Amino acid sequence: MSTILLLSTARFLMNNPPEVLGRPFNTFKMVHITTASKGVSDTAYFERNRKFFKEHNYDCTEIDLDHTTGDDLKKVLEKTELVYVEGGNTFLLMKSIRQSGFEKIIKELLPKGLIYMGASAGSYVACPTIEMALWKHQDKYSHYNLTDLTAMSLVPFLMTVHYKPEYDQILKEKISQTPLPVKILTDEQGILMRDGKVELIGKGDEIIL
Repeated sequence: MSTILLLSTARFLMNNPPEVLGRPFNTFKMVHITTASKGVSDTAYFERNRKFFKEHNYDCTEIDLDHTTGDDLKKVLEKTELVYVEGGNTFLLMKSIRQSGFEKIIKELLPKGLIYMGASAGSYVACPTIEMALWKHQDKYSHYNLTDLTAMSLVPFLMTVHYKPEYDQILKEKISQTPLPVKILTDEQGILMRDGKVELIGKGDEIIL
Protein backbone atom coordinates (compact mmCIF):
# COMPACT_ATOMS: atom_id res chain seq x y z
CA MET A 1 0.00 0.00 0.00
CA SER A 2 1.37 3.39 -1.03
CA THR A 3 0.00 6.65 0.39
CA ILE A 4 1.05 10.09 -0.86
CA LEU A 5 -0.49 13.38 0.25
CA LEU A 6 0.54 16.51 -1.65
CA LEU A 7 -0.37 19.96 -0.39
CA SER A 8 0.00 23.54 -1.50
CA THR A 9 0.92 24.61 2.03
CA ALA A 10 0.94 23.28 5.57
CA ARG A 11 -1.92 25.68 6.28
CA PHE A 12 -4.07 22.78 5.07
CA LEU A 13 -3.14 20.97 8.29
CA MET A 14 -4.07 23.98 10.38
CA ASN A 15 -7.66 24.24 9.12
CA ASN A 16 -9.26 21.16 10.68
CA PRO A 17 -8.63 18.86 7.69
CA PRO A 18 -10.49 15.58 7.25
CA GLU A 19 -8.75 12.53 8.71
CA VAL A 20 -7.89 11.20 5.28
CA LEU A 21 -5.09 9.03 6.68
CA GLY A 22 -7.43 7.22 9.06
CA ARG A 23 -6.53 9.10 12.23
CA PRO A 24 -5.48 12.62 13.30
CA PHE A 25 -2.29 13.88 11.68
CA ASN A 26 -0.63 14.59 15.03
CA THR A 27 -0.83 10.93 16.06
CA PHE A 28 1.70 9.85 13.44
CA LYS A 29 5.40 9.55 14.23
CA MET A 30 6.70 12.11 11.73
CA VAL A 31 9.97 13.22 10.19
CA HIS A 32 9.98 16.84 9.02
CA ILE A 33 12.38 17.40 6.10
CA THR A 34 13.40 21.06 6.44
CA THR A 35 16.00 21.35 3.65
CA ALA A 36 14.04 23.49 1.16
CA SER A 37 13.56 26.25 3.73
CA LYS A 38 17.30 27.01 3.61
CA GLY A 39 16.97 28.24 0.04
CA VAL A 40 14.60 31.14 0.71
CA SER A 41 15.08 34.49 2.42
CA ASP A 42 11.69 34.65 4.14
CA THR A 43 11.30 31.66 6.45
CA ALA A 44 8.25 32.95 8.35
CA TYR A 45 6.15 30.09 6.87
CA PHE A 46 8.67 27.54 8.16
CA GLU A 47 8.71 29.00 11.67
CA ARG A 48 4.90 29.07 11.63
CA ASN A 49 4.78 25.38 10.64
CA ARG A 50 7.36 24.42 13.24
CA LYS A 51 5.39 26.27 15.93
CA PHE A 52 2.16 24.58 14.84
CA PHE A 53 3.68 21.10 15.06
CA LYS A 54 5.01 21.84 18.54
CA GLU A 55 1.83 23.42 19.90
CA HIS A 56 -0.34 20.60 18.55
CA ASN A 57 1.86 17.87 19.99
CA TYR A 58 3.13 16.34 16.75
CA ASP A 59 5.69 13.59 17.33
CA CYS A 60 8.08 15.34 14.99
CA THR A 61 11.80 14.98 14.26
CA GLU A 62 13.46 17.57 12.01
CA ILE A 63 15.97 16.44 9.42
CA ASP A 64 18.08 18.35 6.90
CA LEU A 65 18.99 16.14 3.94
CA ASP A 66 22.32 17.92 3.66
CA HIS A 67 23.31 16.58 7.08
CA THR A 68 21.55 13.21 7.34
CA THR A 69 22.16 10.96 4.34
CA GLY A 70 22.48 7.39 3.14
CA ASP A 71 22.22 4.63 5.75
CA ASP A 72 21.75 7.14 8.58
CA LEU A 73 18.76 8.63 6.78
CA LYS A 74 17.31 5.22 6.05
CA LYS A 75 17.56 4.15 9.68
CA VAL A 76 15.57 7.22 10.76
CA LEU A 77 12.89 6.82 8.10
CA GLU A 78 12.47 3.12 8.79
CA LYS A 79 11.36 4.04 12.31
CA THR A 80 8.81 6.67 11.31
CA GLU A 81 5.27 6.55 9.94
CA LEU A 82 5.07 9.77 7.93
CA VAL A 83 7.64 11.98 6.26
CA TYR A 84 6.63 15.60 5.70
CA VAL A 85 8.75 17.41 3.09
CA GLU A 86 8.69 21.15 3.71
CA GLY A 87 8.29 23.80 1.03
CA GLY A 88 10.84 26.41 0.01
CA ASN A 89 13.39 26.24 -2.80
CA THR A 90 12.50 23.37 -5.13
CA PHE A 91 15.91 23.35 -6.82
CA LEU A 92 17.88 23.09 -3.57
CA LEU A 93 15.53 20.39 -2.35
CA MET A 94 15.85 18.32 -5.54
CA LYS A 95 19.62 18.63 -5.47
CA SER A 96 19.74 17.48 -1.84
CA ILE A 97 17.32 14.62 -2.52
CA ARG A 98 19.72 13.24 -5.13
CA GLN A 99 22.85 13.68 -3.04
CA SER A 100 21.36 12.19 0.13
CA GLY A 101 19.86 9.05 -1.37
CA PHE A 102 16.39 10.14 -0.19
CA GLU A 103 14.63 9.13 -3.41
CA LYS A 104 15.84 5.53 -3.31
CA ILE A 105 14.92 5.22 0.35
CA ILE A 106 11.45 6.67 -0.12
CA LYS A 107 10.69 4.37 -3.04
CA GLU A 108 11.75 1.41 -0.94
CA LEU A 109 9.71 2.40 2.12
CA LEU A 110 6.48 3.68 0.52
CA PRO A 111 5.21 0.16 -0.34
CA LYS A 112 6.00 -0.84 3.26
CA GLY A 113 3.64 1.77 4.67
CA LEU A 114 5.65 4.98 5.04
CA ILE A 115 3.40 7.93 4.16
CA TYR A 116 4.85 10.73 2.02
CA MET A 117 3.43 14.19 2.58
CA GLY A 118 4.80 17.23 0.78
CA ALA A 119 3.90 20.90 0.61
CA SER A 120 4.76 23.27 -2.25
CA ALA A 121 8.37 22.34 -3.16
CA GLY A 122 7.83 19.11 -1.26
CA SER A 123 4.94 18.36 -3.61
CA TYR A 124 6.81 19.38 -6.75
CA VAL A 125 9.67 16.95 -6.17
CA ALA A 126 7.15 14.08 -5.99
CA CYS A 127 6.18 14.74 -9.63
CA PRO A 128 7.97 13.44 -12.76
CA THR A 129 9.79 16.78 -13.17
CA ILE A 130 10.10 20.09 -11.34
CA GLU A 131 9.56 22.14 -14.50
CA MET A 132 6.69 23.95 -12.76
CA ALA A 133 9.25 25.72 -10.58
CA LEU A 134 10.47 27.46 -13.75
CA TRP A 135 7.05 28.79 -14.73
CA LYS A 136 6.94 32.55 -14.55
CA HIS A 137 4.73 32.86 -11.46
CA GLN A 138 6.90 30.40 -9.49
CA ASP A 139 10.46 31.07 -10.67
CA LYS A 140 11.77 33.32 -7.90
CA TYR A 141 14.59 31.38 -6.24
CA SER A 142 18.17 30.39 -7.01
CA HIS A 143 18.47 27.32 -9.23
CA TYR A 144 21.59 26.06 -7.43
CA ASN A 145 23.10 25.16 -10.84
CA LEU A 146 20.49 22.42 -11.25
CA THR A 147 19.84 21.78 -14.95
CA ASP A 148 18.34 18.28 -14.84
CA LEU A 149 14.74 18.84 -13.79
CA THR A 150 13.88 15.15 -13.40
CA ALA A 151 12.12 14.53 -10.09
CA MET A 152 11.06 11.44 -8.12
CA SER A 153 7.95 10.40 -10.12
CA LEU A 154 6.04 9.30 -7.04
CA VAL A 155 2.92 10.53 -8.86
CA PRO A 156 2.20 10.53 -12.64
CA PHE A 157 1.27 14.20 -12.95
CA LEU A 158 2.66 17.70 -12.49
CA MET A 159 1.32 20.20 -9.98
CA THR A 160 1.10 23.93 -9.56
CA VAL A 161 0.37 25.27 -6.09
CA HIS A 162 -0.67 28.52 -4.40
CA TYR A 163 -3.19 29.06 -7.20
CA LYS A 164 -4.65 32.51 -7.83
CA PRO A 165 -6.94 33.48 -10.73
CA GLU A 166 -4.35 36.02 -11.88
CA TYR A 167 -2.13 33.07 -12.89
CA ASP A 168 -4.67 31.68 -15.37
CA GLN A 169 -3.00 32.96 -18.54
CA ILE A 170 0.44 31.70 -17.54
CA LEU A 171 -0.93 28.34 -16.48
CA LYS A 172 -2.98 27.82 -19.64
CA GLU A 173 0.13 28.46 -21.73
CA LYS A 174 2.38 26.13 -19.74
CA ILE A 175 -0.20 23.38 -19.38
CA SER A 176 -0.62 23.34 -23.16
CA GLN A 177 3.13 22.82 -23.57
CA THR A 178 3.58 19.76 -21.34
CA PRO A 179 2.47 16.22 -22.24
CA LEU A 180 1.75 15.46 -18.59
CA PRO A 181 -1.51 16.20 -16.78
CA VAL A 182 -1.31 19.13 -14.36
CA LYS A 183 -3.12 19.36 -11.02
CA ILE A 184 -3.83 22.87 -9.70
CA LEU A 185 -4.12 23.47 -5.96
CA THR A 186 -5.25 26.39 -3.86
CA ASP A 187 -3.77 26.80 -0.39
CA GLU A 188 -6.80 25.02 1.08
CA GLN A 189 -6.54 21.88 -1.05
CA GLY A 190 -4.50 18.73 -1.27
CA ILE A 191 -4.20 15.64 -3.44
CA LEU A 192 -4.30 12.20 -1.89
CA MET A 193 -3.00 9.28 -3.94
CA ARG A 194 -3.50 5.90 -2.34
CA ASP A 195 -2.48 2.83 -4.32
CA GLY A 196 -2.76 4.78 -7.55
CA LYS A 197 -6.20 6.27 -6.88
CA VAL A 198 -6.12 10.09 -6.93
CA GLU A 199 -8.52 12.19 -4.86
CA LEU A 200 -8.82 15.97 -4.42
CA ILE A 201 -9.37 16.88 -0.76
CA GLY A 202 -9.99 20.12 1.07
CA LYS A 203 -12.15 23.11 0.27
CA GLY A 204 -13.41 24.04 -3.18
CA ASP A 205 -13.85 22.33 -6.52
CA GLU A 206 -11.06 21.08 -8.75
CA ILE A 207 -9.60 23.88 -10.84
CA ILE A 208 -9.52 23.06 -14.53
CA LEU A 209 -8.25 25.60 -17.06
